[in-house]
Amino acid sequence: MRKKILHNWGLKLASLLLAAILWFLVIQLDDPKRSQSFYNIPVTLVNTELLEQEDKFYEVLDNTDSVRVTVTAPTSIISQLRATDIVAEADVSRLTDINTIPITFSVLNVGIDSGSVKGDHDMVRLNIEQNASRWVKVQYTTAGEVAEGYIVASASADQTLIKISGPKSSVDRIDHAGVEIDVTGATSSLSANVEVLFYDEEDVPVDSSNIVMDEKYVHIEVEVLAAKPVPVEVNVSGTPAAGFLATGVVECDPATVSIAGSTLALNNISKIVIPEEQMNLDGAEGDVVNVINIREFLPDNIRIADNRDFNGRVTVVARVEPEAERTLQIPVGNISVINIPESLNAELFREDEYYEMQISGLNAVVSQVDQSTISGTVDVGAWMADEDMETLAPGTYQIPIDFEISNDIKIEGKVTARVIFTRVEE
Repeated sequence: MRKKILHNWGLKLASLLLAAILWFLVIQLDDPKRSQSFYNIPVTLVNTELLEQEDKFYEVLDNTDSVRVTVTAPTSIISQLRATDIVAEADVSRLTDINTIPITFSVLNVGIDSGSVKGDHDMVRLNIEQNASRWVKVQYTTAGEVAEGYIVASASADQTLIKISGPKSSVDRIDHAGVEIDVTGATSSLSANVEVLFYDEEDVPVDSSNIVMDEKYVHIEVEVLAAKPVPVEVNVSGTPAAGFLATGVVECDPATVSIAGSTLALNNISKIVIPEEQMNLDGAEGDVVNVINIREFLPDNIRIADNRDFNGRVTVVARVEPEAERTLQIPVGNISVINIPESLNAELFREDEYYEMQISGLNAVVSQVDQSTISGTVDVGAWMADEDMETLAPGTYQIPIDFEISNDIKIEGKVTARVIFTRVEE
């Protein structure tokens, strides 16, 4: 068998080679047709100025401006064909009522019939709208938190309005432009050019890819200052109407406010003092209430820190109440007689069991007085001096009693004791 295969092998090899050459020549002479596909061929829109003249916006839908093209042609032509040789165009002048444009195909530099070129779709679909333009407000915000002990005192942008243009539906969705600057960890003032973004009424971002704006960036400056809380101290002046007393209670809301400034300036301030002329109680028959702007009492280099939540005004209430009165009965045993002349004996009138004393003052003070603990003295020497008496004859005299009682309590009138003087027996 092997001998048969190898017999005349040279002749057999020559025959095989000749057959291949003949097949190649036949192919070249017949040049049969075949098809080949080319992907992502761009569709060129022509005469788009027709839409621009009508002030209309257009956009291609569903990537219909990219097409897969299949060309059928002789093998000799197909083998030389490149994707760049294929032309796909959509003429806007042929726009239909449903906003589609037919695609026409052609091939450059080779003799291929247009009927031999097919696309996987034959229409470009457009969304067409009337153009619109208007001005929108610029709202600027900060992101993040400044360093502890610091605040964002103020922020400003170099413009407050931006003009936008684009399809009416997109323009109408936009409520405002927003710019945001990051202040995380800041201990000093910041500035930056920040990209403009657009938002609807619900503060939801709006796609602005088809929006034309006169400014893409806005310059923002943020003032960062040191801050600290300080108490508000209120002074009062004046005297309430007769029968009324100031309780001494002065309430301020808020009682503590946060102020801002340089670190050096803040170190010199421990409180905010409201002067007494702002809270005058003259003639008051009840609580005195004033709303006071504390900004008036801040140094020029200090400001209110929480401007957004606090307008700088505090509500001050000075409490005024009716004067309380009470009658006390002081036991005789609580009274002592002092500075008695050496020639005389003295004793309190025995039939007196107690002394009545009228007191007045704030209810909280008057109501707490324990009459059994109040003591008093009859100072004979002082009484004689007041009466310009050098000697005192035996007898019974009405002499004032000095009581030991709080200065916050007023004793109405004088309370006297009947003192009996007798001569000292030798």
